[in-house]
Amino acid sequence: MFTDRADAGRRLGQRLQHLRGADVVVLGLPRGGVLVAAEVADALGASLDVIVVRKLGVPAQPELAMGAIGEGGVRILLPEVIHVTGVALDAVAAVECRERAELERRVQRLRGNRPRLSLVGRSAVVVDDGIATGSTARAACQVARAQGAARVVLAVPVAPSDVVHRVHDGADEVIALVTPRALQAIGGWYADFSPSTEEEVIACLHSAVRG
Repeated sequence: MFTDRADAGRRLGQRLQHLRGADVVVLGLPRGGVLVAAEVADALGASLDVIVVRKLGVPAQPELAMGAIGEGGVRILLPEVIHVTGVALDAVAAVECRERAELERRVQRLRGNRPRLSLVGRSAVVVDDGIATGSTARAACQVARAQGAARVVLAVPVAPSDVVHRVHDGADEVIALVTPRALQAIGGWYADFSPSTEEEVIACLHSAVRG
């Protein structure tokens, strides 16, 4: 069990020391993942940024991803899911339009006028506070790759063992400190899993810039 997200990030940072010295950017998934990522970036002496992605859910089954979008106009579709579920192209476009608006709102809120760090030719370490199904983490890895990352590492404190195997297709390396057979809930592995706020995320990012 981890004390809190900061404790999890420090432990994760120690596990990732083989990346220290490389041209690394640590990318936290908002909101809780950024608090973990801040500690990882500090441990690696790396730059910290936020990676904002939005899953494109099937209209009748929002939890089922038919694609994902990210900053810079990145758009990833899963044709096999769209085909099997029979979602029309205009319905896909409507979902994307709605999620793009929310993505831009979040980016503006979290990053403000600060430009996104370039990933071209660099190693991107995608960090979250835990993985349940893996859909968001996989989308984030795909977005990082589409933004030019030469290597993508997915790093989390806790993830179900079966999901760890499934997300390997989106990352060159997957690191999970704890891999239970049955996760039940990510928060069950933390003594303190209080909801993270946008203000905390913004403070982490600002602190990293000053550092």
